[in-house]
Amino acid sequence: MTQPAIIRRVRGHRPRLLDLYCKQGGAARGYADAGFDVTGVDKDPQPRYPYRFVQADAIAFVLEHGGAFDFIHASPPCQHDTDCQRLHGNDHPDLIAPTRTALESNGRPWVLENVGGAVPKLSDPVMLCGPMFGVATYRHRFFETGGGFTLPQPEHPAHTVPQAKMGRPVPPGWYGQFVGNFSGVQAARDVLGVPWMNRDGIRECIPPAYSRYIGIAVLTLLAPVLGVAA
Repeated sequence: MTQPAIIRRVRGHRPRLLDLYCKQGGAARGYADAGFDVTGVDKDPQPRYPYRFVQADAIAFVLEHGGAFDFIHASPPCQHDTDCQRLHGNDHPDLIAPTRTALESNGRPWVLENVGGAVPKLSDPVMLCGPMFGVATYRHRFFETGGGFTLPQPEHPAHTVPQAKMGRPVPPGWYGQFVGNFSGVQAARDVLGVPWMNRDGIRECIPPAYSRYIGIAVLTLLAPVLGVAA
């Protein structure tokens, strides 16, 4: 594996983050809130993405340009590993392994995110859940780390609040799932902290609170060489 390269920047400049398979930018918002200058990459147009955006193949882009960034986040499409897609017989590419290979080739610290169905293919992932950060939904996401970066596993609060079934309205005091053809787009925006997203973006997004937690941990790693506040 390529060892992490030392990056030196002018003191006080925001470190650069590459957001691969960015969709509408849930992860991006959390990293920006943590203090990163964010660039998103996706093969499809993303007019709702709130930061700098490049339409390109994520793997090809990171192989060519990944070395210009201080940290890389990658969220390969999760459909290959979701129960819903398997039940419908849909066929989606499995991009976890080729994405990991590309990340390991450039020497930058990175995180690779996916859903629970992908856990057997991830190496010692950290699991993040909404109540860890005061987010009122149980949206488990799993994060493999590499390139010299490791992430502490927060304590996982018990799931004491009932959760509405997929696609059903959310009763008062319950948590919503906000996946598939869910109802209550505005409520989901409010819960997840993604007011600019439509339904398509919401059902796939990482809550920004998760990536803000990761971003703060990354800054602790980068601070000695970047001159940024951890």
